[in-house]
Amino acid sequence: MSIDLQELAVGLRGMAALVSGATLDRLRAVAVANWGLRASLKTRGADPQVVFKTAGYDVFEVTHRPSLGDALHANYFSFDPDPVEELILATTNPDLIPLVKRVKMTRNARIRMWGAENVLKGTGFENKVIFQPLDTLLGIQQTKNVAVYIDFENIAISLNEQGYAVNLDELVEAFQRQAKAHGQVVKMAAYAPWGQRGTLPPLVDAVGREVADEAQPRLLRANIEPVYNLPGKNSADMRIAGDISRDSAHDDSPDIYIVASGDRDFKDVINTLRARNKSVILWTVRGTTSKQLANTPDLLIEHVEDFAHLQTHKTFGSSARSATQVEDVEVTSFTPSQWSSVVIQGDVVSSNTNKETFTRTALINQLLEVGAVVSKARGEDLVAQALALGILKTTTGNRIMLDANNPVVEKTRLIRDRIVLRVTNTLSVRGWEYVNYGFLLKGLAMDRELDRPGLNYSDQWRSDWIDCLVRERVLLRELVPHRHNPEDLVPVIKLRPEYKLPPSMPDAPLNSGDGGSEETWAGVTLSELEQMEPDTVDMVSRVVVSVEQFTSFRGFDWCPLGSLHKRLRSFDKGMAFQRAVEYLIENSAAFVQEYPNPQSEFFTKGISLNTKSEICRQILAQRDTFVRALLTLYERNILISEQSIRAMETGLENELALWLSIMQTENVLSEIPGRTGQY
Repeated sequence: MSIDLQELAVGLRGMAALVSGATLDRLRAVAVANWGLRASLKTRGADPQVVFKTAGYDVFEVTHRPSLGDALHANYFSFDPDPVEELILATTNPDLIPLVKRVKMTRNARIRMWGAENVLKGTGFENKVIFQPLDTLLGIQQTKNVAVYIDFENIAISLNEQGYAVNLDELVEAFQRQAKAHGQVVKMAAYAPWGQRGTLPPLVDAVGREVADEAQPRLLRANIEPVYNLPGKNSADMRIAGDISRDSAHDDSPDIYIVASGDRDFKDVINTLRARNKSVILWTVRGTTSKQLANTPDLLIEHVEDFAHLQTHKTFGSSARSATQVEDVEVTSFTPSQWSSVVIQGDVVSSNTNKETFTRTALINQLLEVGAVVSKARGEDLVAQALALGILKTTTGNRIMLDANNPVVEKTRLIRDRIVLRVTNTLSVRGWEYVNYGFLLKGLAMDRELDRPGLNYSDQWRSDWIDCLVRERVLLRELVPHRHNPEDLVPVIKLRPEYKLPPSMPDAPLNSGDGGSEETWAGVTLSELEQMEPDTVDMVSRVVVSVEQFTSFRGFDWCPLGSLHKRLRSFDKGMAFQRAVEYLIENSAAFVQEYPNPQSEFFTKGISLNTKSEICRQILAQRDTFVRALLTLYERNILISEQSIRAMETGLENELALWLSIMQTENVLSEIPGRTGQY
């Protein structure tokens, strides 16, 4: 029972005074127990002996329970000449019944027995003593303690096999609700191979988003402890059985044990609990309970699908698709999931066969190949749910394909393609063998194509997706010695050589790295580039001006490429910086190579300008024209603003916003605080 001991002690004494009509000073309350034994058990909470003393009880020690009645009579009643007007015995044991006939009572005296069960039944005192259940007494509340042990792997797989979508939030809420119906929940634990890819069926939220990676924090928020066990039935069974046996051995262990599983291996655990006078409830999925458990006499069995109100795959898929189409639905983060595996590996199968459609078997085998699922059965479950949610769709000839219009497919492809494009372009432009992990994160942070709700909001999000592509065998992660300290290893990223770029990849000059970039950029004028890629031509101007400012001010021949990118990162839309550098290189307007670093024994990749090239001369001439206009306004004491600059007729009116931005980046101009557009 879950009882506040202080509340019990005070409540019993107060109720005794109330029913007897006696004042508290005339009421004698005695608490009898083997207090030494209680102390040796080291139960949690306050010392019961101290609690009862504080509440006004005489504390009486009896070490031999069979002599309980004799001891009480000898110490409290044998020497008292006055008869007792009201005798109240609060007990759940018949050991105190002998006092009824031994205590001297008045003619109209009443004898009461308070307890959880009527121990007077079958005795000669049944009609002479008033029995009152403790839970009916005013001011005393009692609730049975409940402990819940969930074989989550078993329950999730069983629900999935019976055709139910495993809505994690609904399932967790149902577990809590049903457990509380039996008493005060003191422990809830869910056992599964958490974090083991492909071991559980898809766990989804209300809108069909796969949330297996979020299962543990969601359980913790619901006060359910996620306990890890190795994949496989016996692993969870043994862990749960051991925990139950240990937890139920304590003196203050729960009264009710709920086991959520249908495995027959729990038969011995149930017998152990019953031997310890514990109530046992079994939560299971209809049609998956072992016969040994189902035939256990007096075992209360509750079916999860009855109290969880889960939907089938078919009905859930329809409602989830409808939910994602609601305009005011709350935007949630789009993170890697098992659906990511379906989309990415579906595209791999398509690329390998050069066909948009494929068989279920081909997709399942591919999922098994990359470890996205641990068995064919789990693969079939995953594909079935993907079809129900509209991620996959059926075509003729019993074949399937990815639905390009499905939001999950669209977003997954976008994220994969932007990351792969960033890696391939970086390797091609810089001539590197790999991309530094941190460099890749920074580059993705500035990718404007990923600026969508729920996307690209943190380095953790970007890291999760890079890790996802590594798991899906799109990217390869390695550890290489740090160039400044070879003893330290740093993570780097490559594109797997066997990975075929999917058809959804955007066209880019650097996709192949086979020299196509030379055909794209060589000989292209700035005017032509502006028509092709306006973001890139703006970045070309920024790069040329920034490098020239750096080298002329410091007297250097080159500018560190990493520092330059950091300086211009806020203007790097998509791949603009890399494209700009490549454009300059291909037109001999700039050179990128390793330069001796005066502050280190290692070389540093840097960029230098060919100021005699037509591109550099044109951009620097525009800069000089703009700076002369600024100096003229300054010397004439005219406020520098967009309006005053336009009045100078520099010929740069169409690019005024760009040059104002460049001048601020290079610390030539500074906006007046509180006066937008004035410098």
